[in-house]
Amino acid sequence: MLKKLIRKIIDRLFLRKFDDIKIQKGQLFERFLETNLKKINNLNETHFKVFSQDYEDGIIQFFLKSLNIENVKFVEIGTQDYSESNTRYIFETKKCEGLLIDPTPNLEQKINSFLRVWKNKIIIHNDYIDAENIIELLSKYSFDKNLDLFSLDIDGIDYWVLKSLPHKISKIFVAEYNPFFGEKYEITTPYIKKFDRFQYHHTGFCWGASLKAIIQLMKKKGYIFIGTNRLNCNAFFINEDYINKIELEIPDINYLDKYTNAKFNIFKKGYKKTHSFSEIKDNLNDLLVFDINSEKLIKFDDLK
Repeated sequence: MLKKLIRKIIDRLFLRKFDDIKIQKGQLFERFLETNLKKINNLNETHFKVFSQDYEDGIIQFFLKSLNIENVKFVEIGTQDYSESNTRYIFETKKCEGLLIDPTPNLEQKINSFLRVWKNKIIIHNDYIDAENIIELLSKYSFDKNLDLFSLDIDGIDYWVLKSLPHKISKIFVAEYNPFFGEKYEITTPYIKKFDRFQYHHTGFCWGASLKAIIQLMKKKGYIFIGTNRLNCNAFFINEDYINKIELEIPDINYLDKYTNAKFNIFKKGYKKTHSFSEIKDNLNDLLVFDINSEKLIKFDDLK
């Protein structure tokens, strides 16, 4: 028992030390951004990973610096255990207050095991969210307005939750999308509370919404599409009131093919470790997706 406890303490110390090294590298990249802020004209130049899934840390820092945001108020929905997330680097390095929402069991205990929670104000809501309860939760914790950053990634009913959010709720918005849904269609998962993509369909192929669906909805919410992460699964938006502070070429939303070229493999269920899209396409003929324009469920295989 004592040996296990000692090993646990040592592991935690090494993990913290490793995290500190990653933070130091992130701060070096921040200095690069500060020096070259006016020279950057391509989002690819801002790619840098500290604690994010891909290179979102660098992109977010670029936007925060461009908008001159020092004290950050953020919401992140879909954090898992928060070890890999879009806002952890912010929490570790800046003055901020944040709301985290995720149904991962014992979330607060897991976060407390590695995060220096005393550094900033952090509120953890350990449960599912949906289109009916999201506004109530944000209001309950006073995170329903004047936000700097909002990140949404729940692998399911993202579109429906996004649709329920207030107009211009934050300056910066990060929304996950499903690149496998292509560039032409405005489609999403049907609205099912506590949506699980593998329970919905054995391939796990159906989650989130198409990029075009997200962009059109965000346009109505007062946002402008700026680009995506390297893997093409997270879309970045800026509140239209602040767009004049972003010195980047704005993407043409009529041509989204380069943002829907999926750069990762999601097909990991079944007798093989991975499946390519071509291998699994024949198993999608019974998959139903929600078409936003017709407002009805259609077979994915029927999309032309």
